Amino acid sequence: MNLIVNLCLLALPCIRLFANASPAKSEWIELSYPFSSETIYWPTGKSFNHTTEYANYTADGYYFSSYRISASEHGGTHLDSPIHFNKGGWSTDQIPLDRLIGHAIKIDVSSKAAQNPDYQLMPSDLEAWEESHGNIPYDAIILVFNGWGKYWPDKRTYLGTDTKNTSLLHFPGIHPSTCRWLINNRKIKLVGIDTASIDHGQSTQFESHRILYAENIPGLENVAHMDKLPAKGFTVYAAPMFIVGGSGGPCRIFAHFDANRCMVNLVDGLKSLNGFLWAALVLYALRFLFSRVLVRG
Repeated sequence: MNLIVNLCLLALPCIRLFANASPAKSEWIELSYPFSSETIYWPTGKSFNHTTEYANYTADGYYFSSYRISASEHGGTHLDSPIHFNKGGWSTDQIPLDRLIGHAIKIDVSSKAAQNPDYQLMPSDLEAWEESHGNIPYDAIILVFNGWGKYWPDKRTYLGTDTKNTSLLHFPGIHPSTCRWLINNRKIKLVGIDTASIDHGQSTQFESHRILYAENIPGLENVAHMDKLPAKGFTVYAAPMFIVGGSGGPCRIFAHFDANRCMVNLVDGLKSLNGFLWAALVLYALRFLFSRVLVRG
């Protein structure tokens, strides 16, 4: 009986962590904004246009519709191909499929961005994330969450201006030193952000674009609904329009929670157990061991 009691006491904290973990059911999250007349484009770009060619019943009595679309490559939820800022980089049709799918993490700097619309993700933010969640996984997709989706599709608040004057742009981005840190210290395949650009709005040299794309690391911009994602434990799929020679293009992005998400959350929970709980576990273990020794003696 004592053996059963002690085993139950040892297992109790883990059982509680499993109970608090997210359910193992499959879950899909849309990370794209739909394209419409409200879609936000770079101030100098051409907005999305959806023109009716035919939408009516035919002479034979069946319904038929067909439309024409036109827009700049870089607007709405879209992919930046490396050739966008790297003459020898991949164009959209040249990006390997395995670079567009992968395990992902979310780095949340929304509290800092709320205080400073020109905030740039710093290496210290990556280090803070790793202190809480472990090292950034090999070949990961990095998503940067600034909480900027709450402003979509209000161009004035999302971009900082509703004019074509790019000097008035204000929104968060990724600092060039952070891009260098990722390239030098971690192996990543794709970077995404919930603002209009990898570089912050006031950038004029687009250094972060240039640094990442020089390494053939594509970018995702205007990524939606990041608030629904955990810090890790999910897979991202990016499906850009397959444009030959394209510097980017509209992109459908979505996420899937991995089947082992419960285990990921459990491990994180175990890592974050406070000293009291660890002490209790040690005491229970010692009690169990001593009781077995006494019984044998």
